[in-house]
Amino acid sequence: MIEIWLNPACSKCRTAVSELERAGSEYVVRRYLDQPPTTAELEDVLARLGLEPWDITRTADAAKLGVTLPAKDLDHRHAWLELMSDHPALIQRPIITASDGTTVVGRDPESLERVIDAG
Repeated sequence: MIEIWLNPACSKCRTAVSELERAGSEYVVRRYLDQPPTTAELEDVLARLGLEPWDITRTADAAKLGVTLPAKDLDHRHAWLELMSDHPALIQRPIITASDGTTVVGRDPESLERVIDAG
């Protein structure tokens, strides 16, 4: 089973769903704007991605949301996680996790293929 965090208004999310359906993958949708991830869930996803919070943050959207981003360093890492949980629109999308733990930010065909193959 595959889980996809998506925003239905996002074209990359719609493309990812289409690719999952075309591949015949079973998946569940989490509308992360309606059900924001906790800081623990973000930690888990980041560990699987091998990334830091600022790597999956839509930094250009921060100003639109009236959010000031912390420094990109380990001293401020938890502040990033809290900010992303409080303002989930800052999270890059779609984030897709396969049942084996393979996790990608599914914005390109190669990432989508990797998670579909793992699912």
